[in-house]
Amino acid sequence: MMTICRYTPDKAALWDEFVGRSRQGTFLFERAYMDYHQDRFADHSLMVYRKARLFALLPANATDGVLWSHQGLTYGGLLTGPEATVEDVCDAFRSINAYLRQVGITRVVYKAMPWIYHRLPAEEDLYALTNVCGAQLMARHISSTLIANHRLRFIESRRSGIRKALRQGVLVRESDDLEAFWNILDNNLEHKYGAHPVHSLAELQLLKKRFPAQIRLFMAYRGSEALGGTLIYETPQVVHTQYISASPEGKACGALDLLFDELLNKVYLQTPFFDFGKSSNGDGHDLNEALIFQKEGFGGRGVCYDWYSYLL
Repeated sequence: MMTICRYTPDKAALWDEFVGRSRQGTFLFERAYMDYHQDRFADHSLMVYRKARLFALLPANATDGVLWSHQGLTYGGLLTGPEATVEDVCDAFRSINAYLRQVGITRVVYKAMPWIYHRLPAEEDLYALTNVCGAQLMARHISSTLIANHRLRFIESRRSGIRKALRQGVLVRESDDLEAFWNILDNNLEHKYGAHPVHSLAELQLLKKRFPAQIRLFMAYRGSEALGGTLIYETPQVVHTQYISASPEGKACGALDLLFDELLNKVYLQTPFFDFGKSSNGDGHDLNEALIFQKEGFGGRGVCYDWYSYLL
C-alpha cells in the first residue's frame, strides 16, 4: 500500500514541481491556477507517496461526501511520472480508496484527461478505474481537435467567411483587452442562454497576470472596433480555446473565420494538437450542433472528455 496525504499549502512548491515533470501535467494543475477559485471549491487534493517519495497527485475537491477530480477544472485525473506502471497505478487507486473511506467519502467522480494532453502514454488510470474501482462511465462530452501533421481543409462556408472578413478590412492580432472580449462573450451568453461566463472578468485578468505565457488573447478588429476573439490556453501538447465569441457585427463579417485561419495556419501551425473544446452540455447528451458545425468546418474532429463515477 502507498501512503496518502491531503495537500496543504506548505506543499505548494513540491506539488508544482511534480506537476512539471509528470506525464500529464499542465498549468491548470499548478496551485496558482487551482487556488484562484478556492472560495468556491473545498480543496481535497491528494498526494500519493511510495517509500517516502512522491509518486502521484490527484487534484480534487470534496462536497457532500463526494470527491471530484476536479469540479473547477476542464479535465482532471491522477498525475504520474514516467516511471509509473500499471501495477503501480492500480496500487495507488487501492490506497486512495482506502483513505477516502476513512475520511467519510462515499463516491468519486473522476474527470479523465483526454489523451491529447499526455506527453507520454498515460491511460493506466482508465484501466484501474474499471478493474480496481468498478467505475462506470457517467458522462461523455465531445470536443473538436486538429492534428498538426494531418490537417483537413476548411469547408467552403469557413473559406467564404475569410474572404468576407478580408474584404471588410478585418485584422487579427494578439491583444490584452480582456474587458472588450469578456463583454462580447457575456453579451452573447446572456442573449442566447440567460447565462454568464464561468470566469468573471476579474478572474480572467488575475489568471492572465499569473500565467502570461500560457494564457493568450487573440482578437479580430475592424479599425478600432473589437469584433470577437478567442482566449487560448497553451499547454505542452495542446493549444485549447477556453472561450470563443464574436459580436453580431463580427459574426456578419466572418471575423472568427479569419481569426482561426490566422491561428491555425500561422501562429500554431506546428503545435501538435489544437483543441476547440467541448460542444456538449450537461452530461454530454445536449449537443450544440451549430457550435460543433463551426469547429468541424475548420477541420476539427472528435476527442472525448469522459467522466467516471464509482461508489466506495
